Amino acid sequence: MEASCQCGNLRAAIDDGAEPMTVLCHCRECQKRTGSPFGVMAYFSDGSVALTGEAREYSRATDEGNSFTTGFCPQCGSTLYGRASKYPGITGITVGTLADPAFPPPARSVYEHSRHHWLALPETIPGFVRGRDGDRNR
Repeated sequence: MEASCQCGNLRAAIDDGAEPMTVLCHCRECQKRTGSPFGVMAYFSDGSVALTGEAREYSRATDEGNSFTTGFCPQCGSTLYGRASKYPGITGITVGTLADPAFPPPARSVYEHSRHHWLALPETIPGFVRGRDGDRNR
């Protein structure tokens, strides 16, 4: 499996057979990062992801006091990966950069308190008001 930014300078190769944990996030920061109503990342163990090319990183504080760092291409601006300090040893790859419409659906939807009201999700995807440790929304 391979992911790449728009211009192809930043890439991620993911080992065959690596099992993703895919999360759809509606937090305001993911909305700003993606320019869309949500962000979707597939998380893999660091050992199964190889990044190549030049990346710039941006780190921000989370509402729990941890940090979340995203890596993006300095040429085209595409966000390719993310890392949460709360979960060391795991790298998230933005699902859009995988460009695979057959990629599995998210395992959960988080920060639904800021979900756009017109966005309907399948009932099979568990939803949480905040992070996965928060109150279940549906």
